[in-house]
Amino acid sequence: MKLNTKVRYGLRAITDIAENQSDGGVLQKDIAERQDIPLNYLDSIVSSLRSRGLIMNVAGKRSGYKLTRLTKEITVYDVYRAFEPELTLVSCLCDKMECQRSGNCPARDYWFELNKHLKGLLSNSTLDQIIKGEFKLQTYSDI
Repeated sequence: MKLNTKVRYGLRAITDIAENQSDGGVLQKDIAERQDIPLNYLDSIVSSLRSRGLIMNVAGKRSGYKLTRLTKEITVYDVYRAFEPELTLVSCLCDKMECQRSGNCPARDYWFELNKHLKGLLSNSTLDQIIKGEFKLQTYSDI
């Protein structure tokens, strides 16, 4: 599984906003420069984050963007959903997909559990944890 560029850049952009917001907003050109994201590509990323209600425009002398909630209230899954529909690792888990083998597929339950764990990890990881480097991932000694 590979997360698309918008999700990865979106997480970089929103953490940049979180780390640099003050009384005024964080300018888009500053985000682009610090995060090495092309400004024209950042337009669509910022638009998606704003549409999802994660950031908002700040009016005034130093207009730009700021978070709409605290960093401990915004999850990585919130950022993911700004760019992607519901997380489904395999197409047979999608509500709109009807697989003829779903009733007798031995791997379907495994994919369902893996999908649930990944969604749980993203849902329980906050911007605050990302910024502070305080997230814990389950490690498996057999790998």
